Amino acid sequence: MGKLKLLVVDDEPGIRSGVSRILENYTVSYPFMDEDFEFDVVVAETGEEALEILTGSKLDIVLLDNKLPGIQGIEVLEFINEQKMDVVVVMITSYASLDLAVKATRQGAYDFVPKPFTPKELRASIETITKQLFLRRMTQKLNVEGRQVRFQFLSVLSHELKSPLNAIEGYLRLMQDKKYGDSLHEYMEMIDRSLFRVQAMRNLILDMLDFTRIESGKKSRKLEPIYLCEVVQQCIDAFQPFSIQKDVDVYLNCSEKISIQADRQEMEIIINNLISNAIKYNKQGGRVDVNLKRDGSRLILSVEDTGIGMKKEDTEKLFEDFVRIKSEHTKHISGSGLGLSIIRKLLDLYDADISVESEPGEGSCFTVMFKLTEDV
Repeated sequence: MGKLKLLVVDDEPGIRSGVSRILENYTVSYPFMDEDFEFDVVVAETGEEALEILTGSKLDIVLLDNKLPGIQGIEVLEFINEQKMDVVVVMITSYASLDLAVKATRQGAYDFVPKPFTPKELRASIETITKQLFLRRMTQKLNVEGRQVRFQFLSVLSHELKSPLNAIEGYLRLMQDKKYGDSLHEYMEMIDRSLFRVQAMRNLILDMLDFTRIESGKKSRKLEPIYLCEVVQQCIDAFQPFSIQKDVDVYLNCSEKISIQADRQEMEIIINNLISNAIKYNKQGGRVDVNLKRDGSRLILSVEDTGIGMKKEDTEKLFEDFVRIKSEHTKHISGSGLGLSIIRKLLDLYDADISVESEPGEGSCFTVMFKLTEDV
């Protein structure tokens, strides 16, 4: 349950106590809001008292009478505007002062409530204000987070692409100048390193494309029954050259056909990322076990490796955007820090959960739990 702090500024005791009574135990909810909202009401009978409360505490809504002893309500509104306070102001006014109320709305007040008002009228106004406040703050949050994501996106992209490009250019210039003679054999290590860098850049670009498509909501989906064991086996086969290169054995443990209503490409992205990480962060001569089984109404996919593992505090931030666990063991391993973030975003589409257990030096186990679908 969310809570909004509401200040009533009025010199009439009946208005102050009436608003408090009307909003007591009153909640506002909309389908698009994450939670219901209730109200914590504080009161002030003068403009001076209102300024003191506004300065000393964080408020969400202000119900403000203009005609006050001392400082007038319009002056309180001007103070709120000057301080750029993130509050919604609603003027409380008599019918004789409607012109003043209209003027106040032009100066930043969201609306006005003529008095006397009924409980139903006040609650209807508060309901509208709460919706407006929620949407405004959500927009502000999205704008801030959007700028941050774009900044991180460009920072990662420029850094992760610049380094391998510089290395490849360096190798090509050495080959162009024939620094190590005319024999192609002398340059094979440089070629291998360049190809490794190219593959790393390709993986980064693919991760970025997946990430931006998911974030923008523009990724097209085709939900259909698919046999997950077959998808997992095809992913394992695709990684065979990489696993041979790393001297890591990958095994699939799936004793029965299990189907799930899903987008095949999304499942491939999830499984590919999990298997890729299990191989990439494994030890020479290591092992990866991909297990798929039913458990009551759930379908459980786990990918367990014998790799370098990680600390518990590192596992808690693994699924954030652009996060990479940095250690002595990972500094020479390329990555965008987006793979697990993409997995989490895709799993959210299926209302599925993912967890990780890991021990430094012992390996990691990632477990995904789907709601089970009927076999096709």
